Amino acid sequence: MTIHLANRVETLTPSTTLAITAKAKELKAQGMDVIGLGAGEPDFNTPSNIIEAAYRSMNEGKTKYTPAGGLPELKQAIVTKLKNDQGLEYAPSEIIVGNGAKHILYTLFQVLLNPKDEVIIPTPYWVSYPEQVKLAEGVPVFVEGKEQQDFKITPEQLEKAITPNTKAFILNSPSNPTGMLYTKDELTALGEICLKHQVLIVSDEIYEKLIYGDNTHTTIAEISQELKEITILINGVSKSHSMTGWRIGYAAGDKKLIAAMTDLASHSTSNPTTTSQFGAIEAYNGPQTAVETMKTAFEERLNIIYPKLISIPGVKCKKPQGAFYLFPNVKEAATLTGYESVDQFVAGLLEEALVAVVPGSGFGSPDNIRLSYATSLENLEEAIKRIHTFVQNKTK
Repeated sequence: MTIHLANRVETLTPSTTLAITAKAKELKAQGMDVIGLGAGEPDFNTPSNIIEAAYRSMNEGKTKYTPAGGLPELKQAIVTKLKNDQGLEYAPSEIIVGNGAKHILYTLFQVLLNPKDEVIIPTPYWVSYPEQVKLAEGVPVFVEGKEQQDFKITPEQLEKAITPNTKAFILNSPSNPTGMLYTKDELTALGEICLKHQVLIVSDEIYEKLIYGDNTHTTIAEISQELKEITILINGVSKSHSMTGWRIGYAAGDKKLIAAMTDLASHSTSNPTTTSQFGAIEAYNGPQTAVETMKTAFEERLNIIYPKLISIPGVKCKKPQGAFYLFPNVKEAATLTGYESVDQFVAGLLEEALVAVVPGSGFGSPDNIRLSYATSLENLEEAIKRIHTFVQNKTK
């Protein structure tokens, strides 16, 4: 018997990040000293108070099903967090908790999109946005965030991309992969376009707690009540509290949309993992010292390795304002070293210098690479040194 896969999965593009990670693991298994800079997760353990709260919940017998959209106590913790951090008022019925922000986004697009509905996605983009839109039979519409614009799109670009089929616009600030941040004025201008054309704003704020220097985070929903009404916020504990494996994310927004997402979740996952939810309650209600400690460490690493990175011949890089990624343009370095593309340069870097980075092609930006500084400073400095030596030795 020949099994024919559904058309929807035939269109999927394999994750570039996972492919590089797999190759790096293969080389490590062969005894190679590979330094991986592809990590999309903090290198800190989950804070001990969160682990203890989850463990305590298990010992107390709290190991059964929960409501499909999350524990009432966790929803209330999120409501309080949004009020305290952004001044936003939400009811628990306007919150859904899911198995990570990725699952929340997937569920959102499944209940939102009909065939041929368009979703505007600025480039560079997080790799799963277009794939999730395609899985919901929607159409990704890419708008280039030019490097000279700090990888951000303008209101004029946004408006030009809007058609009668446009359903939503994805906003990711701070951005994965660039680490760049939209200002309040920039968000206001983009929001005016969305209001004018009644386009739903999907605001992915998963890196909200990782902002550096004098920069501050603004959520587009806090700018006005009108913008709040057309925005669905996406967030979670993965990056802020180093809980990537716990898989807890949430959405806050329109009650009807949240109800539809909850109904779908009831048929797909039953509920978010119960133990993880109790951990997330502690993450939001407990002390935030570990969050600040982690942020400080990331900023220190960034300030140390950034000047070393841009000293490499043919490497140009905007200094990120948040998250834990550097997104340098290495097109010139690839040319200097005799490679026809950045993808080939990345492959050579892994095989010869034993440094694993993620090619920007997976993010819609083929001249760039993504380096994560969610690893030790020792590893980072050695990796930058290897990249520098690799470029110097191969420059013709």
